[in-house]
Amino acid sequence: MPLQMNREVFITCALTGSGSTQDRSPHVPRSPRQIAEAAVAAAQAGAAVVHAHVRDPETGAPARDPALYREVTERIRDSETDMVLNLTAGMGGDLVFGGPDAPLPLQTGTDMASAAERVAHIAECRPEICTLDCGTMNFAEADYVMTNTPGMLRAMGRAMTELGVKPEIEAFDTGHLWLAKALVAEGVLESPALVQLCMGVPWGAPDDLTTFLAMVNAVPPDWTWSAFSLGRHQMAYVAAAVLAGGNVRVGLEDNLWLEKGVLATNAQLVTRARIIIESLGARIIGPDDVRKRLGLEKRPPA
Repeated sequence: MPLQMNREVFITCALTGSGSTQDRSPHVPRSPRQIAEAAVAAAQAGAAVVHAHVRDPETGAPARDPALYREVTERIRDSETDMVLNLTAGMGGDLVFGGPDAPLPLQTGTDMASAAERVAHIAECRPEICTLDCGTMNFAEADYVMTNTPGMLRAMGRAMTELGVKPEIEAFDTGHLWLAKALVAEGVLESPALVQLCMGVPWGAPDDLTTFLAMVNAVPPDWTWSAFSLGRHQMAYVAAAVLAGGNVRVGLEDNLWLEKGVLATNAQLVTRARIIIESLGARIIGPDDVRKRLGLEKRPPA
């Protein structure tokens, strides 16, 4: 593959995620106010796009309450700091089995919702982008499966398209890109599509460069893509993504550390990414340029 560096790069900041990181760093935002404040700080540091989950404000546990999403989006919009808002639609597809000897009944933590429920907050908040996890996969937990059947993805994808919200296809392995291209061919998703290459998430695509380039080469040339990796490889993948022609994602959803022994904030991770990108000779683009590139429309909530 020839080197086709991206000279105009946008940064996405994934603010909080739905993993069990809430007690591992004081900087992981929990409440809508904290998430919105983290979004503003990340945007001021150079992130054009902010990607938000919500959490229970008291416990920090992952949540999918539309009221929490509504508060986050209203706080961000009231801040008058411009950014492209990207809300997750990944919650509601969790299966937790009982173990090899007794897989049924399903265990605490199972959260299976309808397609309509999984996009209810998208319909209400009307972000410019929302995520579509384009496949089922095992995660690191022993008996947990992230479930996204082709039927579910078709229903969610159609709903997103009808709402005028741009789906960001979350591809955790090469087969997810295969399915995404089928959804575009069927007219469920519009072309050119937007893809996030999710590297190093157990047990999806490992974050070695051979696998990464296989993922990059599987993205149609007219699509827009970003990439990230977890933990200590996060900043290495900032450089790798730009050099391979893509955009970048950083943030506390994927990595808690600025350097060994130093816990990061979202804004600090964006700043570090910006330094790397500009050192490579690329330019950071802002939210208006991202909207033009992706054909996004900034709209008030319903």
